[in-house]
Amino acid sequence: MTLDTFLIIGLGNPGREYRDNRHNAGFMLVDWLIVRLNARGMKLQSKAIVTDAVYNDHKLILAKPQTYMNLSGQSVQGLVHFYKLPLTNVLIAHDDLDLPFGTIRMRPGGGPGGQKGLASTIEQLGTEDIPRLRMGIGRPPGRMDAADYVLQNFSKAEMKELSSILDRAADSVLTFVTDGLDKAMNKYNGESRE
Repeated sequence: MTLDTFLIIGLGNPGREYRDNRHNAGFMLVDWLIVRLNARGMKLQSKAIVTDAVYNDHKLILAKPQTYMNLSGQSVQGLVHFYKLPLTNVLIAHDDLDLPFGTIRMRPGGGPGGQKGLASTIEQLGTEDIPRLRMGIGRPPGRMDAADYVLQNFSKAEMKELSSILDRAADSVLTFVTDGLDKAMNKYNGESRE
């Protein structure tokens, strides 16, 4: 019996100095899934750190591109081609300025909405039809530049809420894997629910 395989890619920037940045929400989710699923066998592949896990008879390939955010598409394209998966079995997780902090939203496709890692991915894959999990980080305060805001660490207050948000985002990913995108969207899209 071959396991149905899914590729879950979290976008972010490599390096300790970026670890707690808002822009690294995708990396944080992959790390959360690695711990939660007791994933094993970390390796470097297609310019990404890749780990495998099994969940309810599904194989999950968890990946964090190491190309820096703006070039994420290079790594994503390499992974998609290596594993020869249909894009319906791929999920890109990333931060999103246009959603309030704590909101998660899955979508079957669409434009990048200013997210440069997603823009790079769309450009490299040649399609906007790629499932994604948008993780809200809110808008920058006042006149702060968006690029500066996303590269700031989450605030202390946000960090206190982050574990429940990541848990909910992880639940949505696992629902996507076992029950499909529509069920995951219906169940998890919207405001953070305690």
